[in-house]
Amino acid sequence: MAATQLSSASALTLKSLPSYEGLWSSRGSPSVNVSVVYPNSARRSFHGLIASAVSVSAAKYTSIKPLGDRVLIKIKTVEEKTSSGIFLPSSAQKKEQSGEVVAVGSGKRVGDDRLPVAVEIGKEVVYSKYVGTEVEVDGLSHLIVKEDDIIGILETDDIKDLKPLNDRLLIKVAEAEQKTAGGLLLSESAKERPSIGTVVAAGPGVLDEEGNRQALPVSTGNTVMYSKYAGNDLKGADGSDYIALRVSDVMAVLS
Repeated sequence: MAATQLSSASALTLKSLPSYEGLWSSRGSPSVNVSVVYPNSARRSFHGLIASAVSVSAAKYTSIKPLGDRVLIKIKTVEEKTSSGIFLPSSAQKKEQSGEVVAVGSGKRVGDDRLPVAVEIGKEVVYSKYVGTEVEVDGLSHLIVKEDDIIGILETDDIKDLKPLNDRLLIKVAEAEQKTAGGLLLSESAKERPSIGTVVAAGPGVLDEEGNRQALPVSTGNTVMYSKYAGNDLKGADGSDYIALRVSDVMAVLS
């Protein structure tokens, strides 16, 4: 058996063989190309062919129209290098949670009415991690998410100016304790993540079945205690820690 190594002289595409018609698709579907290697002595016989590589090309899209309360977001480009010009490996690149709204659906149906989506085309928004479906439009990465997966609208480049949607809150996290009760300095790994902070912005509340907003039980300026592993961690322009979470994740208002 000849070595299974691809070259322009020893590889062919199965599309040229009538007996392999089921391996490629027709209009609009992803195309499948299979490259095979065969012995030089058996170029006229295709028995015992070995597929050495299979590649699937995803369908390309030029436009997408979201349905219902879904939103199409153009994902913000991931920073591939530091401010000093050092390239970051993929594992060190921060997963973006923001982007520009490029298309919206017709809205969510409530009773006999259809409520329009609360974000407008062209707005910069922040969305929850690990939500939505990623698609490629005109060579750029986009995300289709439900309106409820959008945390809020970014009014500026600083997260402190985030305008939360629905029942979400933006909380500035209290600083972690730097020392133990005995006065010993704590290392970064030993500092306990606080679950207390100050509400800096609050959403308008959720809609009931009649389309009316329900007021939130907390407001801007309240100091609150929240579930330890809830929400999305965010970083302000000055390095301050923030968290965006639902009001249901708040356990108590502190005074």
